[in-house]
Amino acid sequence: MSYIYLGKIVNTHGIKGEVRILSNFIYKDLIFKKNFKVYIGKEKKEEEILTYRKHKQFDMLTFIGYTNINEVLKYKGQNIYFKKEDLKLEEGKYLDEDLINLKAMFLNKEIGFIKRIERYEKNCLIVIENNKLEYLVPYHDNFIEKIDLTKKIIVFKNIEGLIR
Repeated sequence: MSYIYLGKIVNTHGIKGEVRILSNFIYKDLIFKKNFKVYIGKEKKEEEILTYRKHKQFDMLTFIGYTNINEVLKYKGQNIYFKKEDLKLEEGKYLDEDLINLKAMFLNKEIGFIKRIERYEKNCLIVIENNKLEYLVPYHDNFIEKIDLTKKIIVFKNIEGLIR
């Protein structure tokens, strides 16, 4: 059973037990819904989501069984997680964690491995590392030919100037 980092509870909001979360997780619509289980802090305290809403750059949650601010103050500053097996992704969709350490292939040769995924407001980059260099490739279907988790490879399309 593996836990996936979802974000951080940065504060509470109002007096009715709502928490404010900063998260850049891309499949929020599959996680932030009623009765989905999340796990909070180092102890991975299990809680069930009651309500969700977006407020500015924050994700706002209430949990089942909590009705005032004093009950959720203990979660302020804590990380929030979910169990990987609880998330059902459709075919062709992957978690960033699934791609880390995959072999990167370009023009039928290995060019390194996926070191990390960098997410920004408008775009996302795959960071490929080999002994000498780091390559930054947009994480977009236009640049990726195939992702094979069983063979642990990601094949990039032959686009001129993409990788030297």
